[in-house]
Amino acid sequence: MILVKKKSTPPYIISTLGNAMETLMFFLLFVMSNMVLSTKLSNDHLSRHSGGGQLVELSSSYCLSWRLATETNNLHGWRTVPIQCLRHVEAYMIRGQYDSDMKLIVDEIRNYIDQLVLSDDGMDAWILDVDETCLSNLYYYEGKRFGGDPYDPHAFKEWALIGICPGIPAILGLFRNLVESGFKVFLISGRDETAFGLVTVQNLHLQGFFGFQRLILRSEAYKGQSGVVYKSEIRRKLVEEGYRIWGNVDKMIGLLIDGKQYSLEWSSLLEKAAVPTAFSIGNLPVPMDLITSEKS
Repeated sequence: MILVKKKSTPPYIISTLGNAMETLMFFLLFVMSNMVLSTKLSNDHLSRHSGGGQLVELSSSYCLSWRLATETNNLHGWRTVPIQCLRHVEAYMIRGQYDSDMKLIVDEIRNYIDQLVLSDDGMDAWILDVDETCLSNLYYYEGKRFGGDPYDPHAFKEWALIGICPGIPAILGLFRNLVESGFKVFLISGRDETAFGLVTVQNLHLQGFFGFQRLILRSEAYKGQSGVVYKSEIRRKLVEEGYRIWGNVDKMIGLLIDGKQYSLEWSSLLEKAAVPTAFSIGNLPVPMDLITSEKS
């Protein structure tokens, strides 16, 4: 039998390998600690509320709560979507949830319409808003980071004057259903009558909105008034003309009753209002759709 002597690793090689492993481990720990620190600093920065600087939970639940508060007009004194919610708003608008919300509300409106018995005098009326109801400004707001940039009335005017706002499919279907059912459909917008009159009519026709009774835009007499005051006055005048307004579809319903402004207080509001039923549709979160004197 031949015995082969096993060669041992020289001590200096063991020492070198040990030093290399220690160096590698130190490097990896250094990189990981920096990544953790960087992530923490980034999250601390993002989790500050854009208005008051208070720390808020950086999670989807916060953004859901924020969106609900804005859509019900319970959050005031801010100008932009919080930075940690920009992706949330973008996803809501372009990944199907906005369209799903629209469809659900329009289905409910159709159920309500099916229960109505209209007269044959041609005075049964329905009101639709224009921006973010009949026409979408999604492409414009996409360029404004879905509310990450403050509302810019001059930029919005330039966009609207192009006249290429796409129609919202669910509302277009509802509009056609209303016309076919015998309603006189009035389109009411806060857009300036002089600047936007012709282009708005053309834009509506381009998107398939034919057969409305009247498009009412803001005239000189209503400049400077809030959207709630202006639209309430228009509704009052339509009632004085003899129209029975069965419903109103708008971004956010606000009515002026006895000199006081009400918003989304349905039960008490509708008892006194000229509109028996009002629907607030799924809407671009404020300030993507700031209700301003120029646009509401």
